[in-house]
Amino acid sequence: MVLALVGAVAGCKRSFLERPSNSQISSTTFYQSTSDLRLATASLYGGSPWWQFHNGALLQLGDVMSGNAYFGYNGDLVQLYTRTTTGQNGILASGWTGLYNVIAQCNTVINAVQQQSAPTISAADKNAAIGEARFIRGVAYYHLAVLWGAVPIIEDNTRLIKQPLLNRNTLADVYKFAINDLGFAAQNLPGTDAAGRVTTWSAQGMLGKVYLTAAGLGQNGGVRNQAFLDSAAKYAGNVCRNSGLSLFASYYNLFRAQYNDNPESLFALQWTAGVGYGNGNDWLTFSPSSDINPQKSGAWVPLAPTWDLYKNYGWKDSVRRKASFMLNGDFYPELNAAGGGYKATGAGMKKHIIGNEKDNNAPTMDIWSSVEHNSILRLSDVYLVYADAILGNNASTTDPDALLYFNKVRARAGVDPAPMLDADTILTERRIEFAFEGQYWLDLVRLSYYNPQKAVSMINSQYRMTFSYDPTTGIATKDSTAAPSVVPATISAFTLQIPSSELTSDPKLAQPPVPYY
Repeated sequence: MVLALVGAVAGCKRSFLERPSNSQISSTTFYQSTSDLRLATASLYGGSPWWQFHNGALLQLGDVMSGNAYFGYNGDLVQLYTRTTTGQNGILASGWTGLYNVIAQCNTVINAVQQQSAPTISAADKNAAIGEARFIRGVAYYHLAVLWGAVPIIEDNTRLIKQPLLNRNTLADVYKFAINDLGFAAQNLPGTDAAGRVTTWSAQGMLGKVYLTAAGLGQNGGVRNQAFLDSAAKYAGNVCRNSGLSLFASYYNLFRAQYNDNPESLFALQWTAGVGYGNGNDWLTFSPSSDINPQKSGAWVPLAPTWDLYKNYGWKDSVRRKASFMLNGDFYPELNAAGGGYKATGAGMKKHIIGNEKDNNAPTMDIWSSVEHNSILRLSDVYLVYADAILGNNASTTDPDALLYFNKVRARAGVDPAPMLDADTILTERRIEFAFEGQYWLDLVRLSYYNPQKAVSMINSQYRMTFSYDPTTGIATKDSTAAPSVVPATISAFTLQIPSSELTSDPKLAQPPVPYY
């Protein structure tokens, strides 16, 4: 059969082999209109490109590793929780590979738009499409920088064919690359677009966040780079004052699928139902009960809040607490609404637990494909970035703009306004506002850049055990025996190991990083 096939191919004329396909789309025939560009960039917002990082690493690294959550069922998660992580940890591999999957997809779209798109498409439309892809690539590199530090920068996938072995690039250059991507996006994305699409306000908000983080690089004396702080304040402040956007009225409803892509969501991953394992949002597997899940399936072990997270919530902060995690006795009428709602019997994550297929009018929804479009960047994040950038290197501030936007976040939650801001107040507010959104570890790494002693002290002093709650008395009791002991952290804990599989395939990753620029 093989010989016959070879003979048949050898007998074909070269002109026959070179004929373009009449039935398949290729890069040379696809990018012919603005609509084609929009289709190409739409593929970057969710599905298989984001699935591996989103489902395999985002909450695990952002909330379990940071001390917000505990999950005892999975050995890899226990390693993160106890700080005994090895290079064979599957969550590290999912995070690293997943983010580079996103980058590879973005590179493909960017290069195709630049090289294959029809000349009849306007430069503005081409740059807008490239801006979307560069925004998403910049977000991916930001996460790589915060989690792994110095990593390889890849702009052209085809170069890997000739040179598959890559050095890591310096951390400062990785941040610079992300800033350049986001800067291009800010200049070329529109001020408004269809729901779910990123805009210039998305890019400027993310730029503010990246500049704020990079301001601490190499500044372990506690003084951050003032020029970067000024840039963070410039971009975040522009979003706050000039975007025309405002916080969504209900914090609780932010995390219900009926309110997907509301104006507060500056960048959200777009998920749909019925796409199967490997393409959808499967955070519903962290649900505390199969009774409230699609098709009454899944819900093996809930992602439990730690005592350290719980004790940050004052009695007035009940809206954010109940929206973020359940306590014994909490009632949620929107979960299994047709069955009379759901009453929690223990502590577990509530955020992203959105109910069954009937609750969400999504008949094909299952545990592998939640219809929640979870946000990676929200307007409240930009408000708090702006306040932090204004605080800058001061011990405290009563700056009117900083207080205005900081207290907008608190007012929405029903919490009393703060009369003064300092670094601890802002960090605590961020922890509460973004609990179970994969953010707190990124915030701790940001702190570790310029105040490593404080960052190490904070995570070493955490009460990382679970707890029980009595709804009759309203008393919570920490459980010192439920969770394994935790290895004390050093500053090295804030930089993840490169997965062993990556080091095996590319030994150059173990070498010192080199400049990219």
